[in-house]
Amino acid sequence: MFRIKSVIIASLLAGYGSVYGQQAALVSGPMLGHVDQREASVWIQSTSEATAFVKYWNVNTPENIFQSRAQQTQSSVNTATLVADSVEPGNTYGYDVYLDGVKMDVPYSTNFTTQPNWRWSREPLKDGRIMFGSCLYINESGYERRNSDGSESGYGSEFEILEAMTKARADAMIWLGDNTYLREPDWNSRSGVIKRYSHTRAFPGLQPLLAAQPNYATWDDHDYGPNNSNRSWWGKDITLAAHKQFWPNPSYGTSEMPGVMTTFEYLDVQVILLDGRWYRSPEDRKDTESEILGQRQTEWLIDMLCTSTATFKVVAVGSQFLTTDTRKESFVHAPKERDRIVSAITENNVSGVIFLSGDVHGAELTQFERAGTYPLFEFTSSSITAGSNKGIADQPNDYRVPETAFGGHNYGVLDLEGASRKDRKLVLRLFDKDGKQIWEHELRAEDLQ
Repeated sequence: MFRIKSVIIASLLAGYGSVYGQQAALVSGPMLGHVDQREASVWIQSTSEATAFVKYWNVNTPENIFQSRAQQTQSSVNTATLVADSVEPGNTYGYDVYLDGVKMDVPYSTNFTTQPNWRWSREPLKDGRIMFGSCLYINESGYERRNSDGSESGYGSEFEILEAMTKARADAMIWLGDNTYLREPDWNSRSGVIKRYSHTRAFPGLQPLLAAQPNYATWDDHDYGPNNSNRSWWGKDITLAAHKQFWPNPSYGTSEMPGVMTTFEYLDVQVILLDGRWYRSPEDRKDTESEILGQRQTEWLIDMLCTSTATFKVVAVGSQFLTTDTRKESFVHAPKERDRIVSAITENNVSGVIFLSGDVHGAELTQFERAGTYPLFEFTSSSITAGSNKGIADQPNDYRVPETAFGGHNYGVLDLEGASRKDRKLVLRLFDKDGKQIWEHELRAEDLQ
């Protein structure tokens, strides 16, 4: 926003912390939120209320230092999203976080790269990588399930996957839901929700991953409310507020349509994140048509798809969209809604549509054939650290691509390749907890027309 020419402001802010006692420190973060061509957001959580800002610099001219607008971390939650708005497209910037004027040191690099101004450039298109996953469970002593002998049985395991994901060096990360797990002591109060969100976010092994690339998130049942929760959940205003405090998405719904739905672009990919909980009807209700997105969000999605000029249009939602497995909490239970979306994609000749989903604690690729046009694909990745579904290969999905079912902890990657839009392709890759590739499947833009 402005170039630092004096230490007066920093000195005043540094004095703020000493007046009220112990110096504030970072609990979680810094985490990168939305990064575009002219703006980048950095999220932090502090131990106590503090005045926070970031100093940042172009790595090619490190002598020119800029500072974000200072913000007070929010009371009781102590989170803040700091905006670097003196940036230019296609440049890499280093940054440091300051609390009450004191620089916070972290044991990993903190930088971001703004998106390039590519649309009318004659330069070859850049490659890119979008990573995604779901179901992150961080154990918490005293609140875990008990074995028959009374010992705790943590639901989370194999946390080394977070290091593998950090090393994957993605340009964006999509969190597909169950990004934390609310439990009985958590979901019935704002205090419980904030404590559980904070405990997950503060996990040390998570910090380098959150800083490595911009992060975007939708939710599923466990970070929205109780297991399999729907639109009747009385506490959804509380969890929506928490989601906004912990995930600095580009937007949250619309004035007429509350929820966590949003969208962002990375190069010639547009990602549309849907809210599969706020409008979901109870599955056991028989006197009305079942829905997951609701009519207004369904039409919003179709409008977005018909408006988008992106080569690839990635629709991300917690629940599986194309599976035929009736035992899962998926769109198979809302057939008219699913048919409406598929029919609209077909009738409007929308190209390049791909679905991402999580939830089922296993991974698979689904291919749904449509007469006279390209098939729809759905890449499901789950879970990151929560209990894994070892038997997913034996569970029914008529449209599963052979040899793509995987029951271990995993994460997915979309690798964007090709120097021109007519040559663009997405290579879908699945990786295990150690970063070893399990399978890949190539989708060419010209084949998704």
